[in-house]
Amino acid sequence: MPRFESLERGTRRARASSLRATPSRRGFARFAAALCAALPGIALAQVKIGLVLSLTGPAASLGIPARDTATLLPKQIGGQSVEYIVLDDASDTTQSVQDTKKLISENHVDAIIGSSITPNSLAMIDVVADGETPMISLASSAKIIEPVDAKRHWVFKTPQTDAMMASAIAEHASTHGVKTIAFIGQADALGETFYAEVAKFAQLHHINVVASERFNRTDPSVTGQVLKILATHPDAVVVGAAGTPAALPPKTLRERGYKGLIYHNHGVGNNDFLRVCGVDCNGTFLPASPVLVAAQLPADHPAKRLALDYIARFEALRGPGSVSAFGSYTWDAGMLLSNAVPIALKTAAPGTPEFRRALRDALEATHGLADTNGVVNMSATDHLGLDQRARVMVEIENAKWVYQPH
Repeated sequence: MPRFESLERGTRRARASSLRATPSRRGFARFAAALCAALPGIALAQVKIGLVLSLTGPAASLGIPARDTATLLPKQIGGQSVEYIVLDDASDTTQSVQDTKKLISENHVDAIIGSSITPNSLAMIDVVADGETPMISLASSAKIIEPVDAKRHWVFKTPQTDAMMASAIAEHASTHGVKTIAFIGQADALGETFYAEVAKFAQLHHINVVASERFNRTDPSVTGQVLKILATHPDAVVVGAAGTPAALPPKTLRERGYKGLIYHNHGVGNNDFLRVCGVDCNGTFLPASPVLVAAQLPADHPAKRLALDYIARFEALRGPGSVSAFGSYTWDAGMLLSNAVPIALKTAAPGTPEFRRALRDALEATHGLADTNGVVNMSATDHLGLDQRARVMVEIENAKWVYQPH
């Protein structure tokens, strides 16, 4: 077996060469090893980012675009390599907590992106606060970041808040002569917080809320709730739900002959929702991320250029028409980290509590950063940093998003 014998002779020669190494060479090797161990930030540092996403379960249509976008995030920031660790929370709050604990205690991540949905993001707050690890949520509720108390000190988010979107619905409804509205939402934190904002802004616009119903993400029917709503004869119905489960109320309303206005929240901004809802969503409205209608935006919209760039990258990966708002929120989280990591590196090396604290501080200091949804100006009391330019009104027409200028 001549090839193996040759390898063995090569190995013996390498060992002999190693034994003949000069004392100065051996000393240098020991010095280099000690230096790397003492100063990991110089040679061995790696930024670790964990992602807790709803890849299965009822919210999968939100988590999957986020996962796909994660493959496009930069592999190097500030001269340091970046590792992304993606875990599936299965649209379940308990699993999101377990995933977060694993990322912090076992993977020792420097930051976490996620979860995809409000209930899971809320459940993660205690864990990231205890672990002093910055988190950037991809969910809508303002309660995720407000008020910025000792725990939310570590929490940021990229999607528009439910308050921003509820105010857009109330403004649009008021200009269209709506005097009464009914609400039907998910029986969870998303539905409850969105209802509170809808009711508040409806009152400001002198619109009466005449019904409020709930359903579960996994319910096969909402006929009972819809019949109660129809009995109040509302001018408009607001659906507070996310992902494909949000298609059930409008479909049932149309089946029962409802002719009034229907509004969704921004949790439906993907093509899976359009596919499931079909023609029943024609003529319905939602306040949405600028990404959904980027090509239709005016040239001076602050998000247009970056949104179009993200769309081109994502569609090169997943094909034409594949973009959703939920992927863009992940991309924007990546932009926040790309901006903050180099600043934090001036203070400490990745993998240390000092680096995580510096990263948190750098995120909070983000100012004037344009992303795919607007311009971010964060502060100690605002861990979102977006203004009203980050929302646009959209109408659904024949499975397309159509921009509605003011």
